[in-house]
Amino acid sequence: MSTRENGSEEEPVIRDNRKIDPETGQARQPKPADETSEQAGEQADRPSLADNLASIELATQLAERTADLQRLQAEYSNYRKRVERDRAAVREQAVAGALVELLPVLDDIGRARDHGELTGGFAKVSESLEAATGKLGLTTFGTKGEPFDPTVHEALIHSYSPDVTEPTCVEILQPGYRIGERVLRPARVAVAEPEEPVAGDN
Repeated sequence: MSTRENGSEEEPVIRDNRKIDPETGQARQPKPADETSEQAGEQADRPSLADNLASIELATQLAERTADLQRLQAEYSNYRKRVERDRAAVREQAVAGALVELLPVLDDIGRARDHGELTGGFAKVSESLEAATGKLGLTTFGTKGEPFDPTVHEALIHSYSPDVTEPTCVEILQPGYRIGERVLRPARVAVAEPEEPVAGDN
C-alpha cells in the first residue's frame, strides 16, 4: 500500500528492527554497518583532488629548496677552494720575494765553496742558510752537459763544438733557482752548438 505525503510520490521505507526473526523465532545477529556508511567511510579515507594537488605542490617546493641548498653549498665550496688557492699563491709570492733577495748571498756561498774558502764558522752559517731556504722550497737547477732550454737557461756565452749534437750547456756560470714550478732565476750558462758544416762538404 502506497501513501502520498505532501505530494511526495515516494513509497515509505519500512525497516524491520525486531530483534527476533518472526519466521524462525531466532534472535537476529547485529548487522554490520550498512553499505552507505562503508562507502562514506571509504570516500572519507580517499584523498581528494585538492589534497593531491597540495601534495604535488609541496613536493615541488621541497625539490626546489633542496636544489637551491645544493647549489649554495657548491658555490660556498668553490669559494672556499678559491680563497685557499689565493692564500697559497700570496704566501708563495711572499716567500719567493724574500728568497730572491737571498740569491746573491747564495751565489757568494757557492763561489766560496768552489774556491775552498767555505770553512770554519762561515761554513756552518752557510749550511744553516741553505737548509732554511730548502725548507721554504728553494731548489737549484742547471747541470753541465744538459740540453739548452731557453725557458730555464740564460745563455751568456755562445760557441760551436764538434762534441755536441744539439745546443748544450757546456758550463754553468750561475745555478738557477726555483720554488715549486716557479723559476726565480734561470741558470746562466755557456752554450755550445754543433759546428756548422763547411761550405762544399757533402
